[in-house]
Amino acid sequence: MPKVALYKQDGSQAGDIELNDAVFGIEPNTHVLNEAVIMQRASLRQGTHSVKNRSEVRGGGRKPWRQKGTGRARQGSIRSPQWVGGGVVFGPTPRSYSYKLPKKVRRLALKSALSSKVQENSAVVLEALAFDAPKTKQVVSMLQALNVDAKALIVLAEKDENILRSANNLQNVKVLTLSEVNVLDLLTHDKLILTKEAAEKAGEVLA
Repeated sequence: MPKVALYKQDGSQAGDIELNDAVFGIEPNTHVLNEAVIMQRASLRQGTHSVKNRSEVRGGGRKPWRQKGTGRARQGSIRSPQWVGGGVVFGPTPRSYSYKLPKKVRRLALKSALSSKVQENSAVVLEALAFDAPKTKQVVSMLQALNVDAKALIVLAEKDENILRSANNLQNVKVLTLSEVNVLDLLTHDKLILTKEAAEKAGEVLA
């Protein structure tokens, strides 16, 4: 079982904690991680691109010239695709790019991302995390005490409004509950800060 140092909120060490081997100690599957990131990034696409096809462009109701006898090529409308200002053929229309991976693949990707953080020594477990009131200064001092100067992802077991609002103004800090944790956020943040409760809950839920 992977053993990680357990810290207090003030940065002092409070011992060690053994994490669930089935969640935090597996060999990361890079292929599955890649698939999960592509899926998430596809879901983030807006897909609002749109062009006007031949039925949507304005004008072109009248035949521009008679069918025969002019010496020019026959034309039925000045809004046909070959005309400037005409409709676009097979152009992009609004669509959703999102798709889903199988449940077992998504779970393996999440476990792989968590395990990679532990293997890289980028995971920090806190005994507890609580603020009396929303204050950004408290989050900054906590990160300094833990020697975290990179992009940090804080994972809580349950939603805490004081912690969420305290970290809101910090560009390199993101707070998520365990149910919101995803592969993309885990990989794009350099440090993972888990509460002890969240780490234990993750071991139970994802195992």
